[in-house]
Amino acid sequence: MFKKWFFPVLFFYIMGLGCTPNKQAPKIEEETLRTFPDLKPNRYNVAFLIMDGVYNTEFTAPYDIFQHTQYRKNIKAMNTFTVANTLEPITSFEGVRILPDYDYTKDSIPQIDILVVPSAEHHLDSDLKDSVMLNFVKKVDRNALYMTSHCDGAFVLAKAGLLDSVLSTTFPSDIDTYRKMFPQLKVKDSVLFVHDGKYITSAGGAKSFEAALYLCEHLYGKEIAESLAGGLVIDWDLKSVPKVIPQ
Repeated sequence: MFKKWFFPVLFFYIMGLGCTPNKQAPKIEEETLRTFPDLKPNRYNVAFLIMDGVYNTEFTAPYDIFQHTQYRKNIKAMNTFTVANTLEPITSFEGVRILPDYDYTKDSIPQIDILVVPSAEHHLDSDLKDSVMLNFVKKVDRNALYMTSHCDGAFVLAKAGLLDSVLSTTFPSDIDTYRKMFPQLKVKDSVLFVHDGKYITSAGGAKSFEAALYLCEHLYGKEIAESLAGGLVIDWDLKSVPKVIPQ
């Protein structure tokens, strides 16, 4: 037989449970930790503008050359990093997924000394309608030492209005389209690259290596360029490369 005081006590105990404050620790939202590139001082900052559909070779060829400058002594080497309109993985035309270092639509980006515009799948159509991207390119151009493109990356520089007063080139089979789309340009064909002012435009493909090596020879001299080429088993002789460098 229950004691007659048991039920009142049980009632108040149950009621007390309903009024007891929740003592669980407040839920803390997890913060996304970002790792930024280690940009060394007293180096050229080289940014690679990437987007979905970027072609592997036009991206990786100059990246390989420029990134390897850090292993050469007594030069002002290069910091290399990528910029995109997102921090989500970029998928190249060939299916490689790349994590961008900076989102140029949101992040504070370091001063860019050299911009590299690799070719991408839609550089002849929808990418040229991306006003945010084009405005970013124009902004970088104001203070950059060099603006470079590979293959159809030249279409981006041209659409941004940066090549109107200089000579330029692009992917060989797109030369006619380039001329029709930008009739005001002075276009060179049958060359691997053109360097006019601070603009270097290249035919792209595997020959993107040549344009990148040229810029290194321009900045560091023949010996360093040959050393970089040798490290990647590339035969390098600037004199034998079809090019245009207006005096």
